[in-house]
Amino acid sequence: MDLTNLNDLRLAMQLAGLKASKGLGQHFLVDRSSLGTVMAAGELTPDDTVLEVGPGLGTMTMPLTQAVGQVVAVEQDPALAQLLERDRPANLQVVAGDIMQFDLGTLPRGYKVVANIPYYLTSALLRRLLEAENQPQLLALLIQKEVAQRVAAKPGKMSILAVSVQYYGQPKVVHMVPRQLFWPPPNVDSAILQIHVGDQPAFAADRDKLFRLVKAGFGERRKMLKNSLAGGLNMSMELAAELLDAAGLEPTARAQELSLPEWKQLYRTVVDAELI
Repeated sequence: MDLTNLNDLRLAMQLAGLKASKGLGQHFLVDRSSLGTVMAAGELTPDDTVLEVGPGLGTMTMPLTQAVGQVVAVEQDPALAQLLERDRPANLQVVAGDIMQFDLGTLPRGYKVVANIPYYLTSALLRRLLEAENQPQLLALLIQKEVAQRVAAKPGKMSILAVSVQYYGQPKVVHMVPRQLFWPPPNVDSAILQIHVGDQPAFAADRDKLFRLVKAGFGERRKMLKNSLAGGLNMSMELAAELLDAAGLEPTARAQELSLPEWKQLYRTVVDAELI
């Protein structure tokens, strides 16, 4: 049975007495070429351990077990998890549970994440994986197209999400996947996002202080950065303008225009002034 074939997928669901869960954001990929592209983005080797989030019926799980040394598949739907347990290969571990509660410390260092994840989970999952003590070395994720583009945005179109991800790694949109290649089809198109996670963040910082600054900067998106900082950090407009000048930024700068090196300069300036 070919689970990338829509008729086979429907039959498999019917035989198992299952229906796609809207609550769990289940949309199954039914395109072999796109499946191969997701896996290729994982840059897989036989020695890898792969964490798969939301494996569903195992459309990608079984090919993964043939490509890597170990696959840990975390599935929140207990019926699907039980189905994956049947005749599973020795190098597949099925975990029935919520990925947000899964202990990432049980995975070996340098693991990879390859997954078609529920759209609603994207931002929270990225934050959990990238901020974890045991980070993955690479992520290859099938997610909503607009979110993937936001993550990989360049200065001029940056967002809190873009800064949060790019602080830890290098994201790249690899391929677009139209909605009709899923069943049931979602209301939006998808994209394959690849993130190479660095050994260290982009620069040394107290994470809480840094993202307090970033959130303040993006607090009033349509306004200039000095206005947003003044409101978000409870300081005068004059002081906010002085900080931008000390950091080598234009007085008319906006948060979405800043690069990671410019956030670094602003962060150090604000911390040195003991304002955060």
